[in-house]
Amino acid sequence: MPYEAPDLANLSLSDIAELVAARKLPPVESWTPEQTGDSEMRVAADGKWYHQGGEIKRPAMVRAFSSLLSCDADGKHWLVTPQQKLSIAVDDAPFIAVELQSEGDGKDRTLAFRLNSDDLVFADADHAIEMRDGLPYLHVRGGLWAKLARPVYYELANLALAEDPEGVSIWSKGAQFSLMAPA
Repeated sequence: MPYEAPDLANLSLSDIAELVAARKLPPVESWTPEQTGDSEMRVAADGKWYHQGGEIKRPAMVRAFSSLLSCDADGKHWLVTPQQKLSIAVDDAPFIAVELQSEGDGKDRTLAFRLNSDDLVFADADHAIEMRDGLPYLHVRGGLWAKLARPVYYELANLALAEDPEGVSIWSKGAQFSLMAPA
């Protein structure tokens, strides 16, 4: 059966929570392979993946590679397996948040995002929304971030402005996030 990306608009937050809980990522943070090298791969600022200059067009390959991503303390990105650790160039953020689902209001709001890798992420204390150079990013896991696609950012900003026109902040799962660029 072919893989189908989740459509957040047709899922309840409990459905999304079940999908998030069911996603089993490899334990890349526990692997310490001795062999290192260069993957000859790059994630462009628009979220497209490339190998040796050619775009990787199969979504299943992007999903597979994205599950092996890690980011070290120096901000360098790696593809990690038990046997090897290969560097990967990332122009901006390795993921793009392409869809948003919001439920509730104010402090009782929950925000769920679908990434271009089809991963699902709830914004919360461990998955912060942060402004960098006037652009919004969502923490995905272990130093990996997703840039919010422009339509997703506009949707999020409209929700925030409707609730907090002066402070322009938004809540999700008990955590508050400012959508204002730091002064």
